[in-house]
Parts: sequence; structure tokens; C-alpha cells
Amino acid sequence: MANSKNTYTPYEEVNNSPRRSKGNGTFLARPAFWITIGCFIAALITLNASCTVIDSGEIGIKFHKWSANEQDYGGVEGTCKGWVFYNPITTSVFSYPTYIQRKNYEAFNVNAKDASVFSMDPTIAYRINPEKACDIFTKYRKGIEDLENGYIRTCIYEAYRTCANQYTSDSLMSNRANFERDVRSRLESSLMDEGFIVEEFTSQITPPQSLAQMINEKNAAVQSALKAENKVKEAEAEAKIRIAEAKGAAEAMQIKADAEAYYNRTIAASLSPLIVQEDWIEKWNGTVPTVMSGQNMMLDMSSIIGKK
Repeated sequence: MANSKNTYTPYEEVNNSPRRSKGNGTFLARPAFWITIGCFIAALITLNASCTVIDSGEIGIKFHKWSANEQDYGGVEGTCKGWVFYNPITTSVFSYPTYIQRKNYEAFNVNAKDASVFSMDPTIAYRINPEKACDIFTKYRKGIEDLENGYIRTCIYEAYRTCANQYTSDSLMSNRANFERDVRSRLESSLMDEGFIVEEFTSQITPPQSLAQMINEKNAAVQSALKAENKVKEAEAEAKIRIAEAKGAAEAMQIKADAEAYYNRTIAASLSPLIVQEDWIEKWNGTVPTVMSGQNMMLDMSSIIGKK
């Protein structure tokens, strides 16, 4: 019995050992699985780092981070769009928007020819020329916001300063449209050479307080003069109306008098002696006149009638 208890066979070792299942636990425990997952994740990270998308509203610039070629200025390979693949260790991709950008700058001061200080509040709408995107990147190597607050703002200030020195304070305010046209022309010339196309440019010009007060007083005086002139013209018009009415009334009375006189003359001329006698007979009441007159004589008929 003792021997039977201590008997050890290989079969019992196999049966007593933990069984290995063919399930997920065994598969996940394999090193090859984790190596595959790691490679896949590394591939995704590498693909994400070495690929970018440049949409239709942008222009991409592909460039080398360093270059031993002296003629390869800036290391720029050229422009690109859509899906762009590159080596993230030695190469990178930069992009500029090609649609219209609008920037409203804070006001800054410039001096006129007579040293008067004007405040300028410009607003610019521009876009980048895609054909010169590489030149812009090579020269400045900055984003659009840095360019707006740096180079473009400097060009605007320089255009204002240069043009304002050609105007006195009065002439600047009197010829504001010409001044703004000169500023835009100078600004377009500066920005166009660098690859920026100006679409719109407006500005609010604020004169010095003293000049603004003088302008307001001048405008008030002009308004008062125009008001007085209008009153004079109104009085003259009213006087002309009254004269015309009086003249019309007088002419109407004259026409009426002339008509009555003409009527009387016409009636008098149409009366014959027989018509006058007939009219006298119709009006006679049968009483004999007491006095009758003739040629060179007057006869009292009452005495004759009394004697009878």
C-alpha cells in the first residue's frame, strides 16, 4: 500500500498540471501581439506627423528645416495643396490663407505739414498672392497674424505719414478724398511688391480738437448765412407775388372799366332821335310841362294855362 501511494507516473504529472486554454488569455500573452499593436500605433503616429492637408482656401509651402545648399535659399521646395506627405525630421509644411483677410487697426497719430496731429483709424481688406507665397515665407517666415501686426501695419503707418506731410491741416480736411486716394495708392504700391493684394482700404480721420472746433464754427456760420440768404429769397419771392397780385387786380379793373365805357359808347351811338322820343312818350304821365324851351327862347306855360 505504501508503495502504491508513493508511486509517481508521468501521466499523473500531465493530468495534475494546469491546463492551458486556447482562449484570448493565451493570445494576449504572446509578445508578438503586443509588438504588432505597438508597430501599428507607431505607424499611425508617424503618418500623422508626416502628413497634412492643405485645403482649397490655403497655399502650402514645403521647406527643409536645414539645407547645405547655399543656392537653396530658405530651403523652400515649392507650394503644395491637398494631401502632402513629408519627412517630419528634415521637412515641414507651412500654410497661408489665400482668401480675403480683414484687419481693423487701432488709431495712431500722424503729423500734417503744419505739425497738426491727426488721428487715423484704418481698416484694410487684403489677400496673399499665391504666386508670391514662397517669397513671403522665405523673407519673413511668420504667420499671417504676425505679418498684420508687423510689416503691414508699418506700411500703413508709413503711407499715412508720408502723405500727411504733403498737406496742411486745412487742405487735408478740404481734400480728404484726395488724401485717402494718395494713401491707398502708396500702400498698394508697397504691399503689391511683397505679394499682398489690397482689396479695400478705408480710414476714419479725426482732426485736432482745436481744428474740429474751428470747422464746426465755420459750418455754423455757413449755415446761418445760407439761412439768411434763404429768408431774403423768400421775402423777395413773397414781394413779387404781392406785386403780381396787385398788378393783376389793377389790370382786371382797367379791363372792366374799358369794357363798361365801350358798352356805354356803343349804347349811346345806337340811340336815334325817334327812339329817344319814343322813350320820352312812354315815360310821360299826361301832364303838360310848365316850362318849355326852344331855340333862343323859354316860355312859361303855366300863365297860359291859368288864363284859360
